Amino acid sequence: MRVSVSWLREYVDLPADLSTDDLTQALVGLGIEVDSVADLRENVTGSLVVGEVLEIEELTGFKKPIRFVRVDVGAANGTGEPQEIVCGARNFAPGDRVVVILPGGVLPGGFAIGARKTYGRNSNGMICSVRELGLGDDHEGILVLPEESPAKPGDDARPVVGLDEIVLELEITPDRGYGLSLRGLARELSHAFGVPFRDPGLAPAPGATPEPAYPVEVRDTVGCDRFAARMVRGVDPSAPTPGWMQRRLTTAGIRSISLAVDITNYVMLELGQPMHAFDADRIAGPLVVRRATAGEKLTTLDGVERVLAAEDMVICDAGLPNPVAGEGAGVPISLAAVMGGETSEVVAGTTDVLFEAAHWDPVMVGRTARRHKLFSEAAKRWERGVDPALPLVALERAVRLLTEYGGGVAGDEILDLDHVSPRTPIALPADLPTRRIGVDYPPARVVALLEQVGCTVAQGVDRLAEDPGAVGVAAGDGVSLTVTPPSWRPDLVDPADLVEEVVRLDGYDKVPSVLPVAPAGRGLTWQQRRRRTIAQALADRGYVEVLAHPFVSPELPDLLGLPGDDPRRPAVRLANPLSDEEPMLRTTLLGPLLGVLKRNLGRGHRDLALYEIGAVFHPRLGAGSPPAMGVDRRPTDAEFAAADAVVPEQPRHVAAVLTGEIELAGWWGSGRAAGWADAVEAGRTVLAAAGLPTDRVEVRAAEYAPWHPGRCAELLVDGVVVGHAGELHPTVVAALELPRRTSAMELNLDLLPAAPMLAAPGVSGFPPALIDVALVVDESVPAAQVQRALVEGAGELLEDVRLFDVYTSDQLGAGRKSLAYKLTFRAPDRTLTVEEAVAARDAAVAVAAERFGATLRGA
Repeated sequence: MRVSVSWLREYVDLPADLSTDDLTQALVGLGIEVDSVADLRENVTGSLVVGEVLEIEELTGFKKPIRFVRVDVGAANGTGEPQEIVCGARNFAPGDRVVVILPGGVLPGGFAIGARKTYGRNSNGMICSVRELGLGDDHEGILVLPEESPAKPGDDARPVVGLDEIVLELEITPDRGYGLSLRGLARELSHAFGVPFRDPGLAPAPGATPEPAYPVEVRDTVGCDRFAARMVRGVDPSAPTPGWMQRRLTTAGIRSISLAVDITNYVMLELGQPMHAFDADRIAGPLVVRRATAGEKLTTLDGVERVLAAEDMVICDAGLPNPVAGEGAGVPISLAAVMGGETSEVVAGTTDVLFEAAHWDPVMVGRTARRHKLFSEAAKRWERGVDPALPLVALERAVRLLTEYGGGVAGDEILDLDHVSPRTPIALPADLPTRRIGVDYPPARVVALLEQVGCTVAQGVDRLAEDPGAVGVAAGDGVSLTVTPPSWRPDLVDPADLVEEVVRLDGYDKVPSVLPVAPAGRGLTWQQRRRRTIAQALADRGYVEVLAHPFVSPELPDLLGLPGDDPRRPAVRLANPLSDEEPMLRTTLLGPLLGVLKRNLGRGHRDLALYEIGAVFHPRLGAGSPPAMGVDRRPTDAEFAAADAVVPEQPRHVAAVLTGEIELAGWWGSGRAAGWADAVEAGRTVLAAAGLPTDRVEVRAAEYAPWHPGRCAELLVDGVVVGHAGELHPTVVAALELPRRTSAMELNLDLLPAAPMLAAPGVSGFPPALIDVALVVDESVPAAQVQRALVEGAGELLEDVRLFDVYTSDQLGAGRKSLAYKLTFRAPDRTLTVEEAVAARDAAVAVAAERFGATLRGA
């Protein structure tokens, strides 16, 4: 939020000599983050003066319209003669007063102004726009001063346009919505400096009248628990927004639109109450406030047609038929609490204005804003919480401003449909802040600080010790406080919240920074060491680690082609997702990881090998809801167990995806495209890095989505399937818009047993016997199973076996393949004879022949 210090001073008596450093420190001490402090007096240097346009000569013969302007700048130029300036803007006329920077001045961004010849004329200075002065983003034309401005030609323009201000840019945390208003910030600063505060939210305002300002029906008092409205008739549609209001809105980053709309924005900044102005003549019937019917449409003020969801709240015109929602429902004319609609907005000819000020459910507003990606200034405040006591005060303020500057007559009728529930008192032992923080806060100090916040505090004897089932806090001795939070602090709902307020207002700097002594570390667990080893092994193989968001779309199982009964289909839905398009938690790493792959492909990368190690989430179906647990005490073991039984299972997985060339082409030779075998090898790499010996690992053909049924392998450890690897199914590749032959691997690390303790291998000093064998088997026989048979048959003399060739041809026969292995034989205590080595080879081949019908190629 951007706000000027001069505006703040209207509500709080800040010290006259307050420095920007002291102001920043006070705000930070209150827990309000200060992004920047801008002294606008330093933004523009040199002569910045008010000028009056005397003459305009239109220059022709150029690609764009150019004007040669003579401007009266008084004696500011030292001569008193009119200043000659070339300008391209066309939104001003003779007699208008504008802002002129003379040669030698410097605009924001270091833009120096001089005298030069351009378009065949001498130009001495520049007539400025709002953006050029650093006051906002409006660059559609020159800044023309309002007629009521008392400034004369030659006067310093800084105080006229607000360049004598100090502007604060603040970051308001989500729990302090009241800070998004001058009212809230001024109250906070009054606490920091101990100075008087004038609350504009307590201004007198008339209440509801028997006859409403406009007929309104609220059908959902949960989504909207208060709705107020007032009418102003006979407004001058040509009445401009006063200059002082425009400047304040511009400083806050809000564009001036029209008087009625500007007033609603001004009141929102001042009080924190978002409002809306309707053109009453463009409404056909009574208003209906209700939930939308799924599928209804509304074109909002930004010109976008939006399809509404059943959770959205809308304000409807009951005078218009709606075939979607039914008779009497009316047609939506405003997306409640977020943005108004085009059909009822205030336009250039509006004379009758209906002001609306309501109170909406913050959760509903937050979800609606995210669903429609429409984060308006109003929605930003509603989702953080707005004071439900403000609607009538805001209406009175808006009506007075409109009648003062736009004429018209305020109607005597006032609508106020109030269903707001009273705040629930909170039980607070007076010594709780002391016990929680370790700083002595006497009961009188606790009461005084909470009353500063606006709480109503009643004192009594602490009886919690006599009622162990009391909800709130642990039992304490002495004084007990019953605290009722003010209406503008919806974040105060728990004793811990009140403790935080006591500490915050007393000063965080008074809390000693004492770090606990860290216990002696036990080092990494074996699971942590394993994950680091696996990550290093994949990185050594050329894979790049990524960290994908764990959020996925509900359509992902269909995109991956998962069967209807696949255990990866049920997913955990987040109660408050970052995006309504991805509200689910992943059940496989492949979805988000393939999304990262696609994003990198879209940025021009072609040869990619990525991996991720992370958790997936499987819901415990039928587990129910977790117990409600507060923050006032440690949960019991039973509560922990009950909550843990609902928490989704979160096994740790590793996944890798690859596409393009795995071996790059160059002057050294041709490259090699990544394929399903590389994905299988990535799985073997993971299992080897996990410390599992090859004799416990098995790889065999499988069919498992989202892999290609003919190019998918399952990896087993001790006969248990731990993952899959291979080439992705063509339909999956097409659905995700990925390159053909994209391959992937995913393993469940939690299914891997601990690595066994292996004895150090003996090293023989005797020479090896090297023998190659080529076995012909059916094409369906996995090479890994043939290799295992060779190991078992060869016995203890076999030191190593490695597959080095796979061959198929018509000579071998249809459905047959040749597997060539290198066998290394060695004895620890002697040099093997040829007969011993050949016998061991024959024994190995015999086992392969017995199990798979293998025959020696060429025999």
